[in-house]
Amino acid sequence: MAILVGPDTRVICQGMTGHAGSYHTQRMIAYGTRIVAGVTPGKGGQTALDLPVFNTVRDAKAATEANASIIFVPPATAAAAMIEAIEAELGLVVCVTERVPVLDMIRVRQALEGSKTRLVGPNSQGVLAPGVAQLGVMSTVNARSGGIGIASRSASLTSEVVAQLTAAGLGQSTTVGVGGDPVHGIDLKSCLALFLDDPDTRGVVLIGEIGGTEEEEAAALTARLKPRKPIVALVVGRDAPRERRMGHAGAFMAGSAGNVESKIAALKAAGVRIAPNASVVGETMRQALAATTAIPA
Repeated sequence: MAILVGPDTRVICQGMTGHAGSYHTQRMIAYGTRIVAGVTPGKGGQTALDLPVFNTVRDAKAATEANASIIFVPPATAAAAMIEAIEAELGLVVCVTERVPVLDMIRVRQALEGSKTRLVGPNSQGVLAPGVAQLGVMSTVNARSGGIGIASRSASLTSEVVAQLTAAGLGQSTTVGVGGDPVHGIDLKSCLALFLDDPDTRGVVLIGEIGGTEEEEAAALTARLKPRKPIVALVVGRDAPRERRMGHAGAFMAGSAGNVESKIAALKAAGVRIAPNASVVGETMRQALAATTAIPA
C-alpha cells in the first residue's frame, strides 16, 4: 500500500503540451501512471499524446473523473495553476516548478486552508509508489516495491537513498519529495504521520537539510507518538556557510536556527537513528529493521 497515490489515481497534467510537460508525461505513462488528460488554456478540444486537452481543470475533472494533477507550468503562473486545481477539489496536486515567488505561495497556502487538496511541492521531484504510479520527474531505475517510506527535501539524495535501499533488499512503499522552497505544501512531519499510519510501511527514511524547522517538527511528532516503526534520518549541510542560501530557497541558516546540529539533536532525542553520511542510509535502515524485529511485541 502506498501513501498519497494508488491504483485508482487518475491524473491530469497542467502544462502537458509544453516541452517539459510532454516529455515527463510520456515517462509517467510508460511507467503505468493513469494520465487521463492535459490542461492548457486556449488549447481545449485538441489532443496531445493521444489524450484530450482541456482549457480548465474543472472541465478536465468533469470529463475524466480525475482526482490528481501534476503541474508543469512556468513560475509566474504556477500559483494560479495550483489554486485552480485546489478550487476544483482535486485530492492531490503535485507541482515540480522551481522558483515560484514566495508571495505567490502564500496565496496558495491560503487556498489550501480548509480545502480537500494535499499539495506536494513546488520545487518537488514528485511522488513515486514503485509499480503503482509516478507523479514527477524522479528516476525510477532503482526503485522497487517494498516497505520503506521516504520523505525528502533533496531530489538528488533521494535517488541515492532509493538505490541504497534497493541494494540492501529494501523496497519502497512511497517516495515523496516535499519540495525545497521555504513555503510549500506537505512537509516532513505530515509525510511521517502518513507513513506511520500505513500498515504496509515498515520503516521511514527522512532526508533533511539546513534551513527551516521541518526536521524538528518531525522529531516532535516522533517523540509524542513513540512509534515502533524504525525511523532513520539523514540531515545534510553540516559544512554550509551560515547566513547564505545554499542551492534552493529553503536551504538557509541564520545564526543557530536551522543548522544541522540542532536538527540532529532533536531527532536523536526523539529516538530517530541518524545516518552519519549519505553513503550508509540503506545499511542504517537495514540494521534498524533488524533491531526492531528482535524486540518482543
